[in-house]
Amino acid sequence: MALEITDANLEKVLTENEVVIVDFWAEWCGPCKMLAPVVEEIAEEYKDKAAIGKCNVDDNTETPSQFGIRNIPTLLFFKGGKLVDKMVGANQKAKIVAKLEELL
Repeated sequence: MALEITDANLEKVLTENEVVIVDFWAEWCGPCKMLAPVVEEIAEEYKDKAAIGKCNVDDNTETPSQFGIRNIPTLLFFKGGKLVDKMVGANQKAKIVAKLEELL
């Protein structure tokens, strides 16, 4: 299951995990709903290798603002606490996993 990423816990998640993916989403976003099961699958498959989380942009405004999130869904990829890549839109699982594998 994907972690719940909030304004309050993002720094802790980035510090405690070498590789992190954060999915920025909202309840009203159709493409976000399409991507949600993919994110959950990846979170389960990579639970021992990376932290996969979801950040609701309606409930958490500081984090999306900090990273300039303008469109959702957006996936941010972190390694060693630093932002290294991003994907905008409802991407295919294979594309997301390929990017994740590069970081592991």
